[in-house]
Amino acid sequence: MAHVLIVDDDDGIRESAALALEKVGHKTFRASDAASALQLLRERHVDVVVSDIYMPGDDGLTLLQAIGARSDPPRVILMTARGTIETTALAHRAGAFDYLAKPFELSELIDRVRAAVAKSEPRVEAEEAPPSRIIGSHRSMVEMYKAIARVAPLSVPVLIHGESGSGKELVAQSIHDLGDRANGPFVAINCGAIPDTLLEAELFGAMRGAFTDARQDRRGALSRADGGTLFLDEIGDISPAFQVKLLRFLQDGTVTPLGSEKSHRVSVRLIAATHRDLRQLVSEGTFREDLYYRLAGYQIDVPPLRERTSDIPLLVDHFRKIVARDMHRESIPGPSQAVLDLFLAHPWRGNVRELEQVIRRIVIDSGGLVDPNVAARVMHDISPSPAPIPQPPTPEAPADLTSLDDAERKHILAVLRATGGNQTQAAFILGIERKTLARKIKRFGITVEETSS
Repeated sequence: MAHVLIVDDDDGIRESAALALEKVGHKTFRASDAASALQLLRERHVDVVVSDIYMPGDDGLTLLQAIGARSDPPRVILMTARGTIETTALAHRAGAFDYLAKPFELSELIDRVRAAVAKSEPRVEAEEAPPSRIIGSHRSMVEMYKAIARVAPLSVPVLIHGESGSGKELVAQSIHDLGDRANGPFVAINCGAIPDTLLEAELFGAMRGAFTDARQDRRGALSRADGGTLFLDEIGDISPAFQVKLLRFLQDGTVTPLGSEKSHRVSVRLIAATHRDLRQLVSEGTFREDLYYRLAGYQIDVPPLRERTSDIPLLVDHFRKIVARDMHRESIPGPSQAVLDLFLAHPWRGNVRELEQVIRRIVIDSGGLVDPNVAARVMHDISPSPAPIPQPPTPEAPADLTSLDDAERKHILAVLRATGGNQTQAAFILGIERKTLARKIKRFGITVEETSS
């Protein structure tokens, strides 16, 4: 049994978490803000603190810093519905034991608390989180953020795997920014966009006259990245001949420009990325096994957008602000529900990059994100998997057919009835935020009487 302090300004989450932990034998205390939590910590022995990050007054990172300054501090698990790579990294560096993305299963919370009781982590001073480079708070994204935070301070090479357009370069840039080489250069090369005959000169450099178009000495990307990070995108596209040359560099760290007999050493952290399965390429004999193991000192998988659709509203909000800035407009209103429904149902095989392009085109064509017909046409034109243009219902449609809105209303109502109208518990079960559930209840006109019937 452990003594666990739950800190959250949401009464429902605080109560649900406490009751779940008490059912498995833990003793719990509850606080609605950081100040109350610190007062309770002065009065009670606590083994684990489970705290929200975004609360009125001091936030969870400030609370973590205050806890870390205590002698024999309790372990801290932070939770938030707005997780970012920056807050995750700061929480990791400041000594948080773990980081949970809301909504989470109560069984997951119980498992994390059990692990926290068994292990202690060193703590350092917390910092202020900068604006986020990567957008997404889905559970899979938070797990990725934690992986980035773990590997960024290390010197091992990293292999990033993800579909085209999923944001692999942003992950690489975040690893660089959070590591010891953040003040050094970050140089990115797309191996799939450079002919194999020029890739060697691009990476290693070339002396004047080394080949037909070499009219002057050229520093290669490895030399330009000295003291920093070299990001090699689409590493799975390089030829077997160039794989040998890259492997040789990884073994001895020396660079010999084309046309030169002199070599020099460089200190470069290598991060590679690919949308292809390198292990499959190794088994097929088209990618060297020894190079694969050199590159994959640590692997990070970037989740595709279709597996984290709850992040789409966040991304839409982010991109409409960027489009408004680029078009010199003060703002672009948020999407209509019909347009958002189209976005949520779309497979997004082009991932985040496709979503950004779709939003930009819709705004250019119609001035906003309101008309679902314009949105569907743009998605049909751009998408690798075109979205069907919505059609009005036909009079001949059977009366017993149910619309998506009707089906969603019935499902939400059923969950609310099962939880006795408790919106916090219902939101947990539905896998959405409580505020989102409240908006849907209002939109569908669900009454208190219906939830209790």
